[in-house]
Amino acid sequence: MKVTDKDISFMKRALSLAAKGRGTTSPNPMVGALVVKNGKIISEDYHKKAGEPHAEALAILSAAERAKDATLYVTLEPCCHKDKRTPPCTNAIINSGIKKVFIAMKDPNPKVSGKGVEELKKHGIEVIFGILEDSAKRLNEVYIKYITKRTPFVILKTAMTLDGKIATPEGQSKWITGEAARKIVHQMRSSVDAVLTAVGTVKADNPELTARIKGGRNPKRIVIDPNLETPLDFKIFDLPPETIVVTKKGQGSRDKARELIGKGVKIIEYEGERVDLKWLMKKLGEMEITSVMIEGGSSLNAYALQDGIVDKAVFFIAPKIIGGKDSIPAVGGKTFRKLEEAVMIKDMKVKRVGQDLMIEGYIE
Repeated sequence: MKVTDKDISFMKRALSLAAKGRGTTSPNPMVGALVVKNGKIISEDYHKKAGEPHAEALAILSAAERAKDATLYVTLEPCCHKDKRTPPCTNAIINSGIKKVFIAMKDPNPKVSGKGVEELKKHGIEVIFGILEDSAKRLNEVYIKYITKRTPFVILKTAMTLDGKIATPEGQSKWITGEAARKIVHQMRSSVDAVLTAVGTVKADNPELTARIKGGRNPKRIVIDPNLETPLDFKIFDLPPETIVVTKKGQGSRDKARELIGKGVKIIEYEGERVDLKWLMKKLGEMEITSVMIEGGSSLNAYALQDGIVDKAVFFIAPKIIGGKDSIPAVGGKTFRKLEEAVMIKDMKVKRVGQDLMIEGYIE
């Protein structure tokens, strides 16, 4: 069947609805749906939170008897399994009398993938698949990574000067970028499950790592602190939001560890000289943490790239030049890559944010 401009317009609307759930649906995907009859939208909705009704069910409920012989536009393949907290959406679609369903992308969850479409077809419902598929996949890049790899989608965020520095030799870094860039960072924090940093950054800045925007959701805070050096009265230990400390087994004060646990802080212990960040991502995945934003310093940025955990890079560049060979670079480490071995960024986007530039792209 030929897809019309009107069909594309309706799916764009469904995708914009889905995006309203950013930061609130984890570990579920963002999904938007609308019911259309005689070329007009008669109901629409989106998935708001894990455990609550799905977008399709909400839109159909709102349409009521008007859904009969109507068309459904949905950004993700409707679920068909019962191993979850809400009923299968395929049942709601079949029972509603909807005759045609446009779907942006298949659900990568093996419990659903292709089965939802087959269930609808089995009951005589026409299914058109793949409309604005790339946009749908980009919207749910976190969910796709988590459901297929069981590890979080990782964003490396840093703010630096035009000459690639994140701090002066004395560690001064507030504020490299302007207010507009910092507001975007708070929005980014609100959209991820956790923010990852290291003890050096915490001791230098005493950050809260919260999302200070209206209606924002605070992420979990994860601190790599091998020897439990972070002072107990630091803001990172003001709960909620939840704080997780990643520390070296057998290091640091046992009394301090007990006190942290007593405050509600979770402890993850590792063995060896340095925490293996791939191992840590697996541990976080087991905790249903689907997305992580790295807000660390020069060393953590280097280790994250070295260990191959980064999916997306977001760099804010201020029109400032610090200079000085002892100023701290955005990515440090003891080793470097030859030009032909450099980490490459693909699908890069550049935009002006206040006085700064925001460059984002995916690790190739």
